[in-house]
Amino acid sequence: MPQATLYDSHLTSLTLIQKGKVRDIYAIDEQHMLIVTTDRLSAFDVILTDPIPGKGTVLTTVSNFWFEFSRDLMPNHLADLSLDSVLPDPQERAQVEGRAIVVRKLKPLPVEAIVRGYIVGSGWKDYQKTGAICGIELPQGLGLADKLEQPIYTPSTKAAVGDHDENVDFAHTVKLLGTELAEKVRDASLNIYQKARDYAAQRGIIIADTKFEFGLDEAGQLVLIDEVLTPDSSRFWPADQYQPGVNPPSFDKQFVRDYLETLDWNKQSPAPALPTDIIEKTAAKYAEAQTRLLG
Repeated sequence: MPQATLYDSHLTSLTLIQKGKVRDIYAIDEQHMLIVTTDRLSAFDVILTDPIPGKGTVLTTVSNFWFEFSRDLMPNHLADLSLDSVLPDPQERAQVEGRAIVVRKLKPLPVEAIVRGYIVGSGWKDYQKTGAICGIELPQGLGLADKLEQPIYTPSTKAAVGDHDENVDFAHTVKLLGTELAEKVRDASLNIYQKARDYAAQRGIIIADTKFEFGLDEAGQLVLIDEVLTPDSSRFWPADQYQPGVNPPSFDKQFVRDYLETLDWNKQSPAPALPTDIIEKTAAKYAEAQTRLLG
């Protein structure tokens, strides 16, 4: 059973550094931070007023699984410190248990590394207008939700909370990061995606697309950070319901986005309240994604 819903964390023993769309980040010391994944949900870059019960624990559990899964391809930001050592107070620890991770403090890169294996979402809109996605020319005649012959890397800029990320081409990331680092980010993203895609396919899930984030450690080594291949950062489709030409049902927040698209809402804050059945169905979709992937 999911633990009590957590919309905002309140840890008095640590200093809050940042409150993001979903995560609250606390300082531990000069080398480490605590990341708490709440049950907040953002859609169209607006934080919704209704939390999704159990969502934060699902995201944390799934992310930790993928961090371990991809360790042979890329080091990640998880630290060796235990939650007990960082939060010795049992009440504070109980508030965030199962949804908090201790990470190394790294320098985040100003790029969201997006990999697409299927043509859907903003990529589909881009393709319809230009025949390309983020400057990558694609074959003519592709339809909605078609599988791409090879996954493509389509980065975006990282926006502040409340702003929209902007799709850019690879050349733009070279200007931001330099050629060598931009190529490392691209290649790591494609490698992790392809390994994860093959694993998920064996468990009845299509990973249509996903977003990675990276940072640099003190030695300048590239490190995987933030979250990995969760229902928030990816489109997960049930393989048995997939058919080209149709936007498949998904184990992620696309379900909420689709509901919000039916409303007369300008996609600006404040967001409309979610009905109870939408909240419950969304929570069930997150939980099913975890069960399918991890057993």
